[in-house]
Amino acid sequence: MGRVHTHRHGQSHSTRPITQRTPSWLSMSQKEVEDLVVKYGKDGVPMSQIGIRMRDQHAIPLVKPIVKKSIKKILDDNGVTPEIPEDLNNIVRKAVGLQKHLKTHNSDKRNVRSLELVEAKVHRISTYYKRIGALPENWKYKSVVAQLE
Repeated sequence: MGRVHTHRHGQSHSTRPITQRTPSWLSMSQKEVEDLVVKYGKDGVPMSQIGIRMRDQHAIPLVKPIVKKSIKKILDDNGVTPEIPEDLNNIVRKAVGLQKHLKTHNSDKRNVRSLELVEAKVHRISTYYKRIGALPENWKYKSVVAQLE
């Protein structure tokens, strides 16, 4: 997601591998890589963390050139996708953390503003996910309900 409520531009990111071909040093088969992704998905590891684990622990720079499917597609095919998309879940957790902070520090005006901006992002992203069908149409962000989850 782009930076919505700031004057700074761009996002930091890691450098992707130069070639999209399967590396020659890889000893795992397509099926083994796919099974590993599904195992991590069933363990509750988010998709972004699955890619990092595959890179760091198993020396797989990219899953897509090897399996010919993205991590999201692999998890969808095996029925392991989370009910709320990862980026929306992260923003909701951030909002919950700010609400907890404001309960004890209710005069913290800067974090009141931060909470307003984060909740605006929640509403913006949820509208998008409802439009593409990743969230049910009746899903609604409520600050009290988010604190309970």
